Amino acid sequence: MDGADLSPFGKMRMVELLCTLLVVLLSLLINGEAEVYMVMMEDEPVISYRGGIPGFEATAVESDEKIDTTSEVVASYAKHLEEKHDMLLDMLFDSETYQKLYSYRHLINGFSVHMPPEQVETLRRAPGVISVERDWKVHRLTTHTPQFLGLPTGVWPTGGGFDRAGEDIVIGFVDSGIYPHHPSFSTHHADPYRPLPKYKGKCEIDPQTKSKFCNGKIIGAQHFAEAAKAAGVFNPAIDFASPLDGDGHGSHIAAIAAGNNGIPVRMHGHEFGKASGMAPRARIAVYKALYRLFGGFIADVVAAIDQAVYDGVDILSLSLGPNSPPATTKTTYLNPFDATLLAAVKAGVFVAQAAGNGGPFPKTMVSYSPWITSVAAAIDDRRYKNHLTLGNGKILPGMGLSPSTRLNQTYPLVFANDVLLDSSVLKYNPSDCQRPELLNKKLVEGKILLCGYSFSFVSGTASIKKVSETAKKLGAAGFVLAVENSTPGAKYDPVPVCTPGIVITDATKSADLIDYYNISTPRDWTGRVKSFNAIGSIGDGLMAILHKSAPQVALFSARGPNIKDFSFGDADLLKPDILAPGSLIWAAWSPNGTDEANFMGEGFAMMSGTSMAAPHIAGIAALIKQKHRKWSPAAIKSALMTTSTELDRAGRPLQAQQYSETEAMKLVRATPFDYGSGHVNPRAALDPGLVFDAGYTDYLGFLCTTPGINVHEIRNFTNMRCNYTMGHPSNLNSPSITVSRLVKTFTVTRTVTNVADEEETYVITARMEPAIAIEVKPSAMTLRRGASRKFTVSLTVRSVTGGYSFGKVTMKGSRGHRVRIPVVAMGYWR
Repeated sequence: MDGADLSPFGKMRMVELLCTLLVVLLSLLINGEAEVYMVMMEDEPVISYRGGIPGFEATAVESDEKIDTTSEVVASYAKHLEEKHDMLLDMLFDSETYQKLYSYRHLINGFSVHMPPEQVETLRRAPGVISVERDWKVHRLTTHTPQFLGLPTGVWPTGGGFDRAGEDIVIGFVDSGIYPHHPSFSTHHADPYRPLPKYKGKCEIDPQTKSKFCNGKIIGAQHFAEAAKAAGVFNPAIDFASPLDGDGHGSHIAAIAAGNNGIPVRMHGHEFGKASGMAPRARIAVYKALYRLFGGFIADVVAAIDQAVYDGVDILSLSLGPNSPPATTKTTYLNPFDATLLAAVKAGVFVAQAAGNGGPFPKTMVSYSPWITSVAAAIDDRRYKNHLTLGNGKILPGMGLSPSTRLNQTYPLVFANDVLLDSSVLKYNPSDCQRPELLNKKLVEGKILLCGYSFSFVSGTASIKKVSETAKKLGAAGFVLAVENSTPGAKYDPVPVCTPGIVITDATKSADLIDYYNISTPRDWTGRVKSFNAIGSIGDGLMAILHKSAPQVALFSARGPNIKDFSFGDADLLKPDILAPGSLIWAAWSPNGTDEANFMGEGFAMMSGTSMAAPHIAGIAALIKQKHRKWSPAAIKSALMTTSTELDRAGRPLQAQQYSETEAMKLVRATPFDYGSGHVNPRAALDPGLVFDAGYTDYLGFLCTTPGINVHEIRNFTNMRCNYTMGHPSNLNSPSITVSRLVKTFTVTRTVTNVADEEETYVITARMEPAIAIEVKPSAMTLRRGASRKFTVSLTVRSVTGGYSFGKVTMKGSRGHRVRIPVVAMGYWR
């Protein structure tokens, strides 16, 4: 039938159909270019709304006060904000051209929306809109530590033992989800968990099994992926549209902070000890916003944090950081992410965030703000070492979490490239031993297989686990991975394997191995091996060696100085704040986990990163919160920082791993830019004597007095007018002092509060490196229980060195308390 045969009605229908198809096609074209934007609105969010809108009563909370989730007033105002978001979008755009993803109502007022870039300017000029920013990505900042930190004997008994450590404290994890069936989260052998009315979070149901993720220990489980879906990167087959951990990272983090006590870590028939969280009785609330392939989006992360705080978590553990700052954000402290966390702290939630893994280079922090506790990573006292003994008597050190070859027996060594089935397979890089089908089993069987450690192992496309599987499949007696070229950024963590194996990480030792192999291996004129005469044996690498040189600052741990803007201007605020174990940490793993190829399919993993350090602090903060229920997040942070240690277990100053001129790793004396205040000491943190407290208005004063920050930008993110009484950002009452530009003499003020049970007298002393003179007044003070007193610290330039000088203020109490804060300053003549 052609158009001439259509009735007028039929022609109208055809026109309508064509118009509809055109709209759909245009929509598809637009959405193909659309991006996610975060929009901030001018009305106050629930947490700071002080009234004034007819029909809506005030909902603002005081500093350190939780949002009342049962209040009809709160629900009504939150609904009002969401309706305004919807009305604005509906007024400006056709519904087919955008998709609203979230309304943020509790901590910040705004929404995220998926729309084409050409509509953004219209939205930016709309009434009530403060800012529009393109969404940006975040990424993961990727046992034995309870004993190393002294928790079983020094801390848990004060809370009623491990079976009560962290009782009724809820830790929220914004991460990659959780594997709820892991024994670290089981309730089978624990006292029943009683209902916790203060927590209002919901528990999603697994769409596959129809079972709940919660069991009392896990008290809440939700997932956030709207921005990921809008960006077209979410794949439900592998990312899971539920709180299920498809990565491994989230389960690992939750277990470090709050996993059950005494869970045997078994792999390949060997037990590597027993794992425990820092606060094994604490509740776990899961807010999944990270995914295995692409990380996460700030729009999803902010929605997760907003929900967690509204639900009533006490602690937030964040092992994530931005890939790069959004182009529109100038100040490190002012963006939707940090502003949301500032509101979380106002609601009484303690926030621990991983410092970042950009070390050992300066200014690599990804956690900037004073209201966040930024955690650096330490190597603890446990090392796994192994050795390869050659037939010429040389013993080559390396690492390998594996059993030994048979005692008093040596085995021929064969290099993978010498046992190829066919020379044509060289294109597959057979030396990395990832594909057993490329190698001749008859030539490998009963021998030690030598493989090359290529860049594929660094990028994650090759794994030590796969080398072990290759060796086992070919009947090898063991394997050796030789690192011939070490590159900055490569870290060699031991991997548990069932086959005897070792990684020779020192390139000079690898050269010794290759020289011995070549000398001992005769070849014909074509280069083919006549006989494999090189021999060796692999030692036992399963036993941990304990070192007194621990803790040390890990090579990868991000370093200060902190920056105040993305022009990398130095901030008047010390970061990181504190150091905690973050290297070779055993904890739970998801069988679906792909974050680390060496642990795919396993129940436990040994991971390194500031990702692992942050949940240590989150768990210890839960123990402090359990003992001191009314303490503010700042008081908890102060207790952790002022009681930390600058010394290792041998009583020497802390050291930091650093690159030498030849790019080899060396140890140097650490500074506060490496470790903040020092390595965490949980036992002392429970009873700090004094605290440096601060609240929302103090953080606002810090922002208002920081040079270069636009006051309108501060108001946009905080809904508050500036107060300049602080005078200078260095006067923020933090448990550290930083003056990034010291000219002549500058005096800062601090206030301490006695949180001990009795009156105590403190003697105050100060020390500084020679370029800066330091004076503290008064030299002594007596504080009654609950009383607060001020003291001043004056810094004077003696000489200009072009670098920072470090020092400390120490307060020794008459009842045994010892309080210390780091001091950092750079002198200028003018």
